[in-house]
Amino acid sequence: MHITYHIGPHDGGFAYRLDDVWSEPFNTHDDALTAARIAARRQQIAGRDTEIAFETTDGKWHREYSLGTDRPETEVVDG
Repeated sequence: MHITYHIGPHDGGFAYRLDDVWSEPFNTHDDALTAARIAARRQQIAGRDTEIAFETTDGKWHREYSLGTDRPETEVVDG
């Protein structure tokens, strides 16, 4: 899996977003860029193995086992 954080103007400041979800606004572009880089690095930290349960739009429940070492590739795009 690959995820990309994008930096841009948001709510009177600058923020980073993943898909359509924005972070809190930062006063400067550099602050938002730094925060996005930190978020991207944190995605690389391994966690514990766990079982995930979720319901799909058709109302069916599913269970998956997720390895704590299964981390996405991350990228920060400025602009």
